[in-house]
Amino acid sequence: MNNNLSKILAIVSVLLIAVLTYLGFSASLDLPASAYTIARVLLLLPLIYYGWQARSLTVWVFIAMVIGVVIGVDFPAAAKELNVTGKIFLRLVKTIIAPLLFGTLVVGIAGHSNLKQVGRMGLKAIIYFEVVTTLALFIGLGAINFSQAGAGIQKPAMIEKPETLPEAGKHFQLYDIVPENLAKAISENNVLQIVVFSILFAIAVSLCADQIKAPVVRFAEILSEVMFKLTNLIMYFSPFAVGGAIAYTVSTMGLGIFRNFGLLILTLIAALLVFLFAVLLPVALYFKIPLRKFLIAVEEPVSVAFATASSDAALPKAMSAMEKLGVHKKVYSFVLPMGYSFNLDGSTLYLSLATIFVAQASGTQLSFSTQLAILLTLMLSSKGVAGVAKASFVILLGTIATFHLPEWPVYMIFGVDAIMDMVRTSVNVLGNCLATVVIAKSEGEFVEQP
Repeated sequence: MNNNLSKILAIVSVLLIAVLTYLGFSASLDLPASAYTIARVLLLLPLIYYGWQARSLTVWVFIAMVIGVVIGVDFPAAAKELNVTGKIFLRLVKTIIAPLLFGTLVVGIAGHSNLKQVGRMGLKAIIYFEVVTTLALFIGLGAINFSQAGAGIQKPAMIEKPETLPEAGKHFQLYDIVPENLAKAISENNVLQIVVFSILFAIAVSLCADQIKAPVVRFAEILSEVMFKLTNLIMYFSPFAVGGAIAYTVSTMGLGIFRNFGLLILTLIAALLVFLFAVLLPVALYFKIPLRKFLIAVEEPVSVAFATASSDAALPKAMSAMEKLGVHKKVYSFVLPMGYSFNLDGSTLYLSLATIFVAQASGTQLSFSTQLAILLTLMLSSKGVAGVAKASFVILLGTIATFHLPEWPVYMIFGVDAIMDMVRTSVNVLGNCLATVVIAKSEGEFVEQP
């Protein structure tokens, strides 16, 4: 069987699995549950065969997503135990982030000794991040006002705060970007603090005499190269992590959640699509970025981000993808991790959308000036908390408290957040990759690879 035919059969299998799942969920056909299960499992065979033929990690990640859905729907008890694969994968990734960032930043800055360029890149990146995230806020605001997804929702007679929902109270302080203890920053996976230390260390190295600088830079080169090789090894585990994460999400939440909060989820997806085509696409075209090569380069980190709902999981692969695309090491090692705190496009859009959803659900009428005040608050509060667990909810709870909105709609949103988190995280990673290429092109540090 040739590759094109197996690809077509794989696509048809995915569509049939989706149709069978919908029919089983809606009870449109009077068939026993075991019939649906057997049919879905058999339809996985063409997918697995296509993956074996393609021998592509990206293909296997997508296949793992489909397998994860099937396991979550048909074998929920087993699926609830598969979350461990995602946790193992995230732990493996977190072990390489600090040394990878340190090595690449030291090589990028100290290896070229152009400190003015570092400052210039930082200024360009901050301006770009602020403009793009502000546009994302307005798009989220417009989308939720148009769809009115929160209107008409009745407050449940009893609703309790989920145990895993964080408390509001963590706000960004300027000193939070400076590490008080490097080991603590690494253990807490605080990317911004690791970046600040690495930049200061690289600047110090660049000011040293050549006989001191050369071996340090060489060590950093060796370290970053080894970390990239280790990244490639860890990524072979990503399909198992992706499949396990999807299976766990489907088994614990069920597909009924889409019916109950379908309009909210669709509003978010539609708003993100508008953002992609109305903001990111024009930016890519203006800077003459090779779109096809860019999309091929980012498909793997974006798919990993989508399946794991973790930007951390995608960071090493995103750095590797930017290097293969033609971005210089000193640019991607600086801009990518910086964007993790200041350029969360998907999360920023979600925050404006979710805040107005809370107001609509509670029946609170917000004037246009109040909504603008909410955007200004989010513009400031959404920076620098990327290392905080459930950062989006920390910011959301703080914002609604500022504007005296009730918390109970947030508890309802929390039930479907796993699905929305996957979508917005993938846009975060895509936006940061694009920002990296934009800054590289503006600095003349992008060499398109054949």
